[in-house]
Amino acid sequence: DANLSCLFAKWMVKFSISYEGTDEPKTSTFMLPEDLSYIGTSCGNETSGPILFIEFGDGNSWSISFTKTKDTYQGAITFVYNTGDLMFFPDAKRKERITVVGNFPANPVPLNTAFSCDTEDTVKSDDVTQTFQSVTLQAFLQDGHLSSQKTLCDNDMTASTVPVATKSIFLAANTGTSESPNATETPSSPTIQPEEKPASGSYTVKSGPITCILANMGLQLNVTQQVPMITNFNPNNTVASGNCGKTTAALRLSDGNTTVDFLFAVKNSTSSEKFYLKGVDITVADSPNATFAASNHTLNNWETTMGNSYLCRKEESILVSPGYKINIFDLKIQPFEVEEGQFSAAGECLQDDDTVLIPIVVGAALAGLVVIIVTTYLIGRRKTYAGYQTL
Repeated sequence: DANLSCLFAKWMVKFSISYEGTDEPKTSTFMLPEDLSYIGTSCGNETSGPILFIEFGDGNSWSISFTKTKDTYQGAITFVYNTGDLMFFPDAKRKERITVVGNFPANPVPLNTAFSCDTEDTVKSDDVTQTFQSVTLQAFLQDGHLSSQKTLCDNDMTASTVPVATKSIFLAANTGTSESPNATETPSSPTIQPEEKPASGSYTVKSGPITCILANMGLQLNVTQQVPMITNFNPNNTVASGNCGKTTAALRLSDGNTTVDFLFAVKNSTSSEKFYLKGVDITVADSPNATFAASNHTLNNWETTMGNSYLCRKEESILVSPGYKINIFDLKIQPFEVEEGQFSAAGECLQDDDTVLIPIVVGAALAGLVVIIVTTYLIGRRKTYAGYQTL
């Protein structure tokens, strides 16, 4: 069926490539950039399985193609990198395109199960090491749905892991790829809550022992597509995680099968640096075989000066995509420059700023007073002329 997905892939991948510099050996370490081309990606046909083909930079490409037997499937990676690409290989002595291949996962995966690996899993080929983490992968999806049955990598059998930012890709025969950064999936069913104000929770994210993100909010998810529902996040059940940086940060709130990711960025203004909410990702595992996701990375919300927190007591609704929105209550958040685990001085939202309303109210009152005076004057003049006739 052309409307069904054939491949689901979610992972974080890091490349480490040794190459010869003009004076000494060098190593280039990088993640896949945001600007990717998926031309060449397809679901395959009767004789070949799905292939995910990615092009980036100047002459670099990465692909994984899948084959299956009666009982298993496996992916074969082909990575072509160009040492003439100055962005990734500065000061390279030779400018050439080099191809390496490898299998991923390393061992065949049973059909109709998803391969899962939260810990690091590496593919080494010649001078290239590809490190995968937070992987959920399934080719040859049955009825277009991700299976709830998982095949774990060896390292996950005993390891305890922390969620990291990842990129999800659903591949469908008729639409190509659809991405959902920082998405995740869980097998339980959603809890439908009444439409009432959610309780406010306090959440923190740490980088080692240091608190780097602080957030207080009540969070409500409103879905009107797929399976209509309103979900209030329960602070007692909600788990906060994320990652911190100097110019980007991510806060993930997960309550059971529902996950919301808040993506923050820093921008320069004429007077000072400011942070803002750049994107929101929503993921809901509706059933063991269905996961719904929505993303919006073109937002410009919650802007305030770096070093401050952002405060908004009034309710705010953010449209993530048609049919998916979140409602935020009693918000106070600081994703950058947290000192001693405490909120800094707050920059308030316009809805909370009563000083904006005072001139409006005063102006409206004065305008009303002027109307009353003019009306009274006109009525008085008409009464003055009453009883007199024009000569």
